[in-house]
Amino acid sequence: MKFVPLPLDGAYLIDLEKKEDPRGFFARFFCKNEYTRHGLDPTIVQINTSFSLKRGTLRGLHYQIFPKAETKVIRCIRGALWDVIVDLRPESKTFLCHYSCELNEENRRMLFVPKGFAHGFLTLMDNTEAFYLVGEFYAPEYERGIRYNDPALNIPWPFEPLVISEKDKSYPDLDRHRVLQ
Repeated sequence: MKFVPLPLDGAYLIDLEKKEDPRGFFARFFCKNEYTRHGLDPTIVQINTSFSLKRGTLRGLHYQIFPKAETKVIRCIRGALWDVIVDLRPESKTFLCHYSCELNEENRRMLFVPKGFAHGFLTLMDNTEAFYLVGEFYAPEYERGIRYNDPALNIPWPFEPLVISEKDKSYPDLDRHRVLQ
């Protein structure tokens, strides 16, 4: 695996190192030792998937607050999605900064999301499926969210979402002083 540091401290793109032969290729998706070598928490307690029928489906921006904050590794295994992360750690030099990239079935890239970040994505194709490795159990009482179009973040999405849940649409404006509470 190739770990590519992102402008947001602790976040990485992870590219596969393929061992190719006439059959195709083999690559490591996860290695505890490699995560540890890069200073990343290798704990995985859940593996989740989400499937979106329609292009333009938005999921997020979601996070869990401490002590149930999650690390995530996201990969698109079918279709394509525009993935966005936001640094919500008040002590971070990149507090409230965001990063976005395309994850798709062709590039096979993965995104490592540290604790204290919000995460969401917009599907770029019909029938898109994402696969998540998660470092903390889902705890609904610690779940929070930020509206995808919150003016405080000014995230440039590729296009306006066409399908979005009522919950994701109704998050209040960001309160920078209470973001991780």
